[in-house]
Amino acid sequence: MWRVGVDVGGTFTDLFGWHQKTNESISAKVLTTRPDRSLGVIQAIKQAGLNFAQISHLLHGTTTATNALIERDYPAAAFVTTEGFRDTIEIGRQHRQYLYDPYQAKPTPIIARRNRFVVAERMSASGTVRRPLDETAAVEIAQQIAARDFPAVGIGFINAYANADHENRMREIVLAHNPDTHVVISAETRPVFREHARFTTTAIRAALMPVMTGYFDRLAAALGDEGFRGSLLILKSNGGVMGTELAKQRPEELIESGPAGGVAYAAYLTHATHIENIIHTDVGGTSFDASIVESGHGLITRNYELEWEVPISVPMLDIRSVGAGGGSIAWVDKGNSLRVGPKSAGSDPGPACYRRGGTEPTVTDANLILGRLHPSLGGKFTLETEAAERAIDGVARAIGLSRIETAEGIIRISCEAMAQAVKGVVVDRARDPRDYVLASFGGAGPMHACFVAQAMNVPTVLVPAHAGVASAFGAIAMNLRHDLESFLYAALDSIDTGQLNASYDALEARGRALLAADGIAEAEMVLTRTAQMRYEGQTFEVECDIPSQRIEAQDLPGIAEAFHAAHEKDYGVHSEDFPIVFVALGVTAIGRYADPPIFHPAAGGRPGEASTRSVYFDGQWIDTPVFSADDLVAGTTVPGPSIVEYADACAVLPPGCGGKIDEMGNLTINVGD
Repeated sequence: MWRVGVDVGGTFTDLFGWHQKTNESISAKVLTTRPDRSLGVIQAIKQAGLNFAQISHLLHGTTTATNALIERDYPAAAFVTTEGFRDTIEIGRQHRQYLYDPYQAKPTPIIARRNRFVVAERMSASGTVRRPLDETAAVEIAQQIAARDFPAVGIGFINAYANADHENRMREIVLAHNPDTHVVISAETRPVFREHARFTTTAIRAALMPVMTGYFDRLAAALGDEGFRGSLLILKSNGGVMGTELAKQRPEELIESGPAGGVAYAAYLTHATHIENIIHTDVGGTSFDASIVESGHGLITRNYELEWEVPISVPMLDIRSVGAGGGSIAWVDKGNSLRVGPKSAGSDPGPACYRRGGTEPTVTDANLILGRLHPSLGGKFTLETEAAERAIDGVARAIGLSRIETAEGIIRISCEAMAQAVKGVVVDRARDPRDYVLASFGGAGPMHACFVAQAMNVPTVLVPAHAGVASAFGAIAMNLRHDLESFLYAALDSIDTGQLNASYDALEARGRALLAADGIAEAEMVLTRTAQMRYEGQTFEVECDIPSQRIEAQDLPGIAEAFHAAHEKDYGVHSEDFPIVFVALGVTAIGRYADPPIFHPAAGGRPGEASTRSVYFDGQWIDTPVFSADDLVAGTTVPGPSIVEYADACAVLPPGCGGKIDEMGNLTINVGD
């Protein structure tokens, strides 16, 4: 049976399949079907020539939730909150994105003000009732919701993390008058304090539920019509997967669903190549993603923002994304300066050279003009150089440069945007980029990787054999994963260990129940504990690993030392002068699947055999060797400048760089100074 990963990006839909008995592998790449992305999934499977009935697991990464949020393209949802807190999700934390810009505007709220309702009720921070829920007003709100036919409702009451009774009662009242409506409460979505993040995450869950329910139902029906009878699993933002029924209920966990597959591939590479520290980068048609993988694990954050002051407060891989991909459009601003992105040509109409109706110049058009892409694009379809030239010429005339200078400028600007994304994730984590290897994924990634690495002083670039379908490959290496949390504020030195153990026991029981529902045997369950902790008086927390056994008083000093070490790693300092407090507890429940093997390429042709074409580097045309990746056997050296063409990607080695092929078919590049 086949285990198949499918990643739906903004431009391309990628597939990688692994036969679990024969260890055969197969890949495919098709254009994303933007009106209904589920169609692209079916097309990719058919292009790969796979029998739907022979697929045991289909693991799917999707950008549907992300796109719906960014574009605010979802049915209007309602939100019910405590009287006096109607505008919390819009006011936010009163931070300013640009300190000295008096004209800045906040993002469009997830739920419009006219759709937000308030009701009298009040819980204290300790969970005691300060003001009972006004049930008469609650019924009136439920009736208004019914009259306006909202498909989904979010409920977020102040301090509901301490006592959810009022939220539960409000849900009962809403459902009594709206039995077919999706209703979610904040105490289940994000059961911790800080109401802005909790309310916003709840609003996002409510807004996305109708969108993702419709998408998954269409996809399941289409797969069923083709004979698929296996398990359909969805990639989560935390680096795991879950079933579609749970994904419908927790769509806020899918925001980084697509890029999560790339992080999983990077984690696979750390084990296969014994490289401990990797900066994962992924360049698709629309965006550039960057994250850190250490010792086989992607770093997790709970401070993710969809946009400025729009937090999604669930455990997520710390991935930074910018609008810099193969389809990113070059344009001229009011100051007559060349800009690139974030707008993308996507798959429809696509870059001008795709001959699908696009007329605006893109990064792909620039690479074609510079000779870094071959017009045949690996035989998938023919790129039209003349169309790319016409598109670039329009921008060139506006800024007074030649066509070739403009094309090179487009690449330099887009690579600098990519480098800034890498800088953001590395600097925020207090890491030194010189200690890492930059792994380059995506169809357009290896074309730009050396330039990004040079800008960030990363000494080595790794281009994997399956770089062009990296996120799809990573999907087959992922396990079921559920992250569970509960609120517990207590000083470390005086905490009730009985309460601490009881809280962890309850979380672990929930985790085991979720895994069991997914068909995971007890022997394949792995549960780990964490805690969000801080020094007393701080306004941010550090996640710290907690021992899995029963915790006794004598274990607390060890937990303190672990917290000091975690704080030191993230912020460069720690202090033993301030008391340590627990803020929240967490349990990660993992259901293990079989790991994919280390794939070795088929024997290639004569090493070093290459054609030649003229490629533009640093202001001059250079006759550059062009290698087919299929002809490069282990141990082959690849001098710079050169081009290495893969089935689904293309690597560019500029002058001064040099590479070598390893036994897995990966290309390791020394980028020089």
